[in-house]
Amino acid sequence: MSRTKALENVKLTSFDDLFGGKNIEKAAEAGDVKEIPLSELHEFHNHQFQIRSDEELEEMIESVREHGVLVPGIVRKREQGGYEIIAGHTRKHVLGLETMPVFVKELNDDEASMVMVDSNIQRENIRPSEKAKAYKIKYDAMKNQGKAGNSLKMMSEESGENYKSIQRYIWLARLNDWH
Repeated sequence: MSRTKALENVKLTSFDDLFGGKNIEKAAEAGDVKEIPLSELHEFHNHQFQIRSDEELEEMIESVREHGVLVPGIVRKREQGGYEIIAGHTRKHVLGLETMPVFVKELNDDEASMVMVDSNIQRENIRPSEKAKAYKIKYDAMKNQGKAGNSLKMMSEESGENYKSIQRYIWLARLNDWH
């Protein structure tokens, strides 16, 4: 499959939606993007997505070799020092870089969980079990913030997925928690 053909199948959350900025150049000019050594980057405790070797990963590696990292990761400071990766786990683990460009954000656990889900749920080859767990994490985070009343509707509008499907994924994740 050609790279162009593969890219036609990828649906992405917009950069503005994920990072709240107008474009990466403005963010870089404002000093929001920082190069952090990989040794200071640690896993987010609530990260539920696996890093897989597949065609999508190979395309990302090739793109980084050709153009560099175009979309910075998202991290937050840890009390123990260093940073916790909210979005960008794959970039850290497979690209062979010494540093990684990141946005450093102040996020509580619920906000970090929602950003983690939003930055990964759009992947083309996401497993149903990963999607179920991700939707449950986001739903629980929204509920903790007092947004449970219309959270399924909001999640549906953001993802383009039917709210009943999202509800079923959440129930699937809850069933899986019993085992």
